[in-house]
Amino acid sequence: MANRDALRAFQSRLASRLQAARTTGVAATWLAVEAGEGKYLFPLGHAGEIFPWTPPQPVPYTEPWFLGVANLRGGLYGVVQLSAFATGTPGALAATEAARIQSRLVAFNELLEVNCALLVDRLAGLRGAEAFTASEPPGAEAPAWHGHVFTDAAGERWQEVNLQALSQQPQFLSIGA
Repeated sequence: MANRDALRAFQSRLASRLQAARTTGVAATWLAVEAGEGKYLFPLGHAGEIFPWTPPQPVPYTEPWFLGVANLRGGLYGVVQLSAFATGTPGALAATEAARIQSRLVAFNELLEVNCALLVDRLAGLRGAEAFTASEPPGAEAPAWHGHVFTDAAGERWQEVNLQALSQQPQFLSIGA
């Protein structure tokens, strides 16, 4: 019950911040998240609902980055550990209670027609283009779902993730080991 109330409060604050950004002329373009060692930007039009960590039901004979399926608000979603998928190495799930409390499941926008949620370690807020000092296009070797790499004032690099392109990648859709 407390988790549900905290989630509603968080979503309410997020909706308020989005509305404030629209009225003040500051355009939030991305949801910033951290997963493993990486920092990622999800376009707001591609990201869906944000859920607290819900342990998924494991599915046998799947890729290590596919954690299983979870019932999220009455819908069945595949859960992908973003850090493990992005790096190609199996990642450990958060071991401490404090780390698990910060973990979130970010669902794909329902318009993408993929019942999937990405496990991220921490939400880092909303970002607009003004939050970054430089950007560079994806390299020739970058996966098709990689967008630009942005650098903020602190020198941190943020990888834009095109969730629509990701949802159509054969590697992402082929969860069988």
